[in-house]
Amino acid sequence: MVEGVSAIAREDWDACAGSANPFVSHAFLSALEESGSVGGRSGWQPLPVVVDGADGRPAGIAPSYAKSHSQGEYVFDHAWADAWQRAGGAYYPKLQIAVPVTPVPGPRLLLRDAAVAPALIAALETVTDRHELSSAHATFIAPDQVPLFDAAGWLIRQGTQYHWRNEGYRDFDDFLARLSSRKRKVIRKERAAAVAGLTIRHLTGAEIGPREWEAFWTFYQDTGSRKWGRPYLTHGFFPLLGERMGDKVLLILAERDGRPIAGALNLIGADALYGRYWGCVEEVPFLHFELCYYQAIDAAIARGLATVEAGAQGEHKLARGYVPVPTFSAHYLPDAGFRRAVADFLVRERAAIEEDRAFLEQLTPFRKG
Repeated sequence: MVEGVSAIAREDWDACAGSANPFVSHAFLSALEESGSVGGRSGWQPLPVVVDGADGRPAGIAPSYAKSHSQGEYVFDHAWADAWQRAGGAYYPKLQIAVPVTPVPGPRLLLRDAAVAPALIAALETVTDRHELSSAHATFIAPDQVPLFDAAGWLIRQGTQYHWRNEGYRDFDDFLARLSSRKRKVIRKERAAAVAGLTIRHLTGAEIGPREWEAFWTFYQDTGSRKWGRPYLTHGFFPLLGERMGDKVLLILAERDGRPIAGALNLIGADALYGRYWGCVEEVPFLHFELCYYQAIDAAIARGLATVEAGAQGEHKLARGYVPVPTFSAHYLPDAGFRRAVADFLVRERAAIEEDRAFLEQLTPFRKG
């Protein structure tokens, strides 16, 4: 265990993280630290857990944080915290294996050598036990890593997100052709209304300058204040993100007479476009759907990306061609009684979630038959 991502050499971290998912990169996680978005009084204390290989370099890393609350996780355990604390325990601090304030599925065991995965999970358990933490939670785990946690005896929890899937579409109209006639008409009307009188710009890399970042910070503050009470990320995070990994950033702006009035920030992965933040200073009907969902689909088709992952929650995404997909988290609870209670809850919750997801799949706008 080391104090912070920045304490590990970038080349060592990225040799474990790979390049497919930008959120687990050294650049992204260190930007969170250096901008003050995590650490300090944020309630996210960076404590990466590392297993070295025979060559003395990291062979496996878990991006881990000591958490003093449950904010910014998007896998809700407040009821667990209340139950544990009513029983006389201290639920916080707990260990969170995650990308802070980022509900994007990805690897939570960063492995240069896949053989060290069991040792890395065991190290997470040791940290939890040794420091007398209530629990450890790996959230938004890439599906191919779920069996690793399951084999170690961690409790597996399911959730649901809405992702768009590229079925080899040539363009947006090709995608629309797969939808029912009524849904096609609705989407075309929404798009026309959203962009009337506006200019839409897709910017990446050096195209995003101080003016654009300052505009987006204003948008983000507005959304953050309304959704969370205060923004999770600091003013310095966004330009640092552009400096460190601008080629992975896609900023979609809506401008009226040359003035940005709304924007959506995306990150570009090896095979997915990840929608992250949105905001506006002028309310325009359907503009949120246009920038966050339809423009993202346009961008994914143009770039040949397989999916658009547009963030947590939101059944309204269904009508826009996004489909329900399972997400996964894993939970280590050292106390046997607490573990039994949570395990029983998860059995009942999983059945309800799977039933709900099957129902939601019937509501997608695609033509049947």
